[in-house]
Amino acid sequence: MVKPWYKQFWPWFLIILPLTVVTWTIATVIVFSKNSVSLVAEDYYKKGKGINVDISKIKVAKELGLNATIVSDDTAVTIVFDKGSLAHFPALTATFTHRTLPDRDFTKLLTADAKGVYRLDNHIEGPWFVELQPHDQKWLIQGRVTFPSPSTLLMN
Repeated sequence: MVKPWYKQFWPWFLIILPLTVVTWTIATVIVFSKNSVSLVAEDYYKKGKGINVDISKIKVAKELGLNATIVSDDTAVTIVFDKGSLAHFPALTATFTHRTLPDRDFTKLLTADAKGVYRLDNHIEGPWFVELQPHDQKWLIQGRVTFPSPSTLLMN
């Protein structure tokens, strides 16, 4: 006597194979939709046009002889600013941009002490892109820093 199809091995084996693929595909789509990485900016055209403006700001910083050194430890980030030919230490807008996690990006307004040292009481780890600008945004100093960092010179 022949067993009915649902009691045999091969039909279930052939059904399980595509069912497994469908299940893992759905699981993969769910995981990737919840953990997407946004590496491409939506306003890429405006950002591309802004590069030319940034280059002119960097040239102004070079002409003024501006430099900054970033030092960090477990509790704080310290920025030592060389004011070059500026008359005083300006308030700086520091923009910290993470390479792959845009939700961690932040901007802080920093003021200097008498020695030209700016302090940020944040614990930061990993690779970051740092931009320093005055309030009027006439010049720009930028660079890549991997925190914690014993000492990194930002390029102007």
